[in-house]
Amino acid sequence: MNGDWDAAVIGAGPAGCAAAITLARAGKRVVMVDKARFPRPKACGDGLTAGALRLLEGLGLDPAPISTWMPVEDVYIRSPSGRTVEFPLPRSGGQFAAVVPRAELDNALAEKAKAEGAELVEGAACQGLSEDDGQVTLELEGAGTMTAGFAIAADGMWSPTRKFLGLAHDGYRGDWHAFRQYWSGVDTPASRALWVWFEEEILPGYVWSFPLPDGRANVGFGVRRGGPVAVGDMGKLWRDLLERDHIRAVLGDGAAPETSHRAWPIPARIDKISLTGRRTMFTGDAAAATDPMSGEGIAQALLTGIGAANAVLAGGDDSSRVMAHYRRFVRQELFADHRMARRLGRVLATRPGARGAVRIAGLTPWTRRNFARWLFEDYPRSIITTPRRWFRQPLTAPGAYR
Repeated sequence: MNGDWDAAVIGAGPAGCAAAITLARAGKRVVMVDKARFPRPKACGDGLTAGALRLLEGLGLDPAPISTWMPVEDVYIRSPSGRTVEFPLPRSGGQFAAVVPRAELDNALAEKAKAEGAELVEGAACQGLSEDDGQVTLELEGAGTMTAGFAIAADGMWSPTRKFLGLAHDGYRGDWHAFRQYWSGVDTPASRALWVWFEEEILPGYVWSFPLPDGRANVGFGVRRGGPVAVGDMGKLWRDLLERDHIRAVLGDGAAPETSHRAWPIPARIDKISLTGRRTMFTGDAAAATDPMSGEGIAQALLTGIGAANAVLAGGDDSSRVMAHYRRFVRQELFADHRMARRLGRVLATRPGARGAVRIAGLTPWTRRNFARWLFEDYPRSIITTPRRWFRQPLTAPGAYR
């Protein structure tokens, strides 16, 4: 390999840490650079799907020391009709869903990466990146210049790396926009289960309450850009949503926000965006990898980070081979699910579609149980149309952290 490092990872969130852990375990010289210092807050819904949990377990992350880690066993979904359906997750065989604030999750992942041998440079924004035939060169704020054989861009929706390489999509502001607050003093319904409300005027978006320990919850909502709700009106809509009886009844009269709200864009078009430069791979939000139906992106971030690392391991110093390996991996693992989720999102965009989806999913104990597992990415979104993945035991696989 050429350069100071075998690989430089820009951004130390889930995608970047997953890449760094995978490379460091394989004996590669890897450095992560991040403009923030850890721990740091991160706007997110904080939900972990079964897919994310299995990837975290594979990376060796131990949830035991994370005091805010909250396993989830029950999901309640309210249809636009007003009907609420309980969707239980398995009570044994491991965790199939959990909630953990990103401040704690990302810090734990960064510590894991360092323990595996990766170096973390904090408080150093990447102010420039260039590629040549043999290496990439990074210019870091307050930390000089470094070179590496490859770069893995895990620097988010607004990815400065894309701009440096001339690969940014001008005018793109994301496919979703989300809004959340941390609440305390929530009642039992919201403190023990995950709630989703499909409110007619924000379809295919939804309102959520994700439980955290000690009577806390992550409460928020997401809307599609270009839909009936303008991003500038989200603050006003948030106040209206919180006054609705069916939402307030779940949170409880004693529930109150403990922080100001945070809003953020969500990119969800991995099949319509450039995935690589000459020696650079884009991962996570920098690759617009978020699920276009649910807005969940942690599993996709972890998966693309691992995939980028494995491309480096498989391709050696042959940059064209490394880039091709990564693009092929993303196409095989994410494109079909992404497109299926986009189609299903169109169904949920109408009141009849959302009502019908909740009604069909809640028909029998079998449909309720398996819909919950599918919703939390225990089964691939496109499981019916991708038989090559049936060997993964989609109806019987255990959860994580058994």
